[in-house]
Amino acid sequence: MCGITGIVAFNLVGKMNMIHTTNATMALAKRGPDFQDIYHDQFVGLGHRRLSILDTSPAAHQPMWDETKRYAIVFNGEIFNFRELRSQLEAQGVSFASTSDTEVLLKLFIREKENCLNKLNGFFAFCIYDKQEQSFFLARDRYGVKPLLYLHDEDKFIFASEMKSVLQYGIDRTIDYNSLYTYLQLNYIPAPDTIFKAVKKLLPGHYLKINNKQLTIDNYYQIPFHVDKTLSYESAKEKFKDLLETSVQRRLVSDVPLGCFLSGGIDSSVITGLAKKHKSDLHTFSIGFKDEKFFDETSYANLVSKHFNTEHTVFSLTNNDLYEHVHSILDYIDEPFADSSAINVYILSKETRKHATVALSGDGADELLGGYNKHAAHYRALHAGWKENFAKAFHPIWKSMPNSRNNSLANKTRQLARFAEGMKLNSKERYWRWASFATKDEALNMLHPDLRINRWLSEFYPRKSTILQTIPDKETLNDILLTDTSLVLPNDMLTKVDLMSMANSLEVRTPFLDFELVNFIFSLPDEYKINASIRKRILQDAYRDFLPAKLYKRPKKGFEVPLLKWFRKEMKSMIVDDLLSRKTIEEQGIFHYPEIDNLKKKLFSSNPGDVHARIWGLIVFQRWWNTYSR
Repeated sequence: MCGITGIVAFNLVGKMNMIHTTNATMALAKRGPDFQDIYHDQFVGLGHRRLSILDTSPAAHQPMWDETKRYAIVFNGEIFNFRELRSQLEAQGVSFASTSDTEVLLKLFIREKENCLNKLNGFFAFCIYDKQEQSFFLARDRYGVKPLLYLHDEDKFIFASEMKSVLQYGIDRTIDYNSLYTYLQLNYIPAPDTIFKAVKKLLPGHYLKINNKQLTIDNYYQIPFHVDKTLSYESAKEKFKDLLETSVQRRLVSDVPLGCFLSGGIDSSVITGLAKKHKSDLHTFSIGFKDEKFFDETSYANLVSKHFNTEHTVFSLTNNDLYEHVHSILDYIDEPFADSSAINVYILSKETRKHATVALSGDGADELLGGYNKHAAHYRALHAGWKENFAKAFHPIWKSMPNSRNNSLANKTRQLARFAEGMKLNSKERYWRWASFATKDEALNMLHPDLRINRWLSEFYPRKSTILQTIPDKETLNDILLTDTSLVLPNDMLTKVDLMSMANSLEVRTPFLDFELVNFIFSLPDEYKINASIRKRILQDAYRDFLPAKLYKRPKKGFEVPLLKWFRKEMKSMIVDDLLSRKTIEEQGIFHYPEIDNLKKKLFSSNPGDVHARIWGLIVFQRWWNTYSR
């Protein structure tokens, strides 16, 4: 796990930007605290920050060159099947100077070019420079575990692992208001777009070539979406178990201390149990919330740890402990991103890093197997009966009642109002609504009137249409899960984990995202994943005899933080007098203050609904604006 950056200049104007390569590399220091190196030639600069995981010796430092000095690589990620690939290459007469996966990737590319991508099992973002052809080849892993941003204009091509590195090159920082409009709805910005017009994200499963100033992009992977109706449920469970255990085994390879996140939920508990089978000294980590007992899962995590006999560490936190990290997190976020559970992931990563350099997690299972409340809602919408139609008919009633996460009754009416609203929409709009925190009209009203005109937001609907192209007019649950895997998983969940873990120099590995397992999961019928009574059905049933029975009697809980309490107490002055004050908003000229004022009034009312998520999105944007936009 590392940080990478680079530039190729097309002319003397672009060459002037090359002086920033060192600063761009240093901006990635937290991603790679162990070593830094930079390469320059007349028109190319490459930078690398290293977090040493495999072959920690200097032989594996980057930029790494082949023995001919024609090809160089900068690489962020891990190739879990590198030993098999190395053996195949050695059988063909290829020699190696290190025991790293980086060198295996470089030698494999030299022999097979882009075809090498289909052989890689792992997560990655890398660039290979061909000095003879003066060309760049960049690629991103299948599901977007690792980020890769780039800028291409008539003078230069720039790439980096993070926006803060790209910004070091002195780029144009014109805001893309289509991206901002999307962000105000989703609380994140989907690839390939970013908050800046000039910068893009390479999509998961894609590669990019720069040759003779020309940029070409192609995809090498799409989820094979063909349901196999001949496989029995019992057979599917056995194959699922085999593939997941193999995936976990692959991800235990490390030359540094390795542990496992353990929340006490089904996903992380299964990963912990499988890891323990193959690593006798497994160390597990979880966080607890002293002041928020509803969200505290340490009793379940302790139960699982005892069941599998792991060395377990609990980081027990107060609300004040959580709040103390908010400003560090806001300062690190270099593109608006407002999933508030990033706070928990940041603290968990920070504390885990004191004991291990690598951690396994259960991320991905919910998106692949239908684990969220919204998936149950989609299922009910697709199998609507009198209860669902009753909820739909009474939408005005639910909407008029108190909507809040503060107590169970208000939370239930909030959920009913949201469900009833979605029931009135077609398949694509229902998906978008349930993926959003604000409707398109609510988001539009937040923008300054001068920004609502078509010339500013002309690209939003084509972008939205592209995102929703995997949802047909008559959708299935598999269509929903496929869209989640291409939208929510890389742009929200994996972005969150990458940012917060890398801010603490911790590598996180995700066994549920082994491509062989993902391909298999998308060959399964809907009913193997979710039905009226159970979510993640095949996962839960496959491991009933493996996990403590008590785990199956507990409700699913989100990885949440007490935003509403903070906003009304510790952060009230920041919101009212600073970031969202009339003076700040009107001088900034991006938002419409009367609408922002309405949101603030709702925040401090007895009926806040989901407004805290929207306020958090605004706080994140404003802090980003102050730190990175100018």
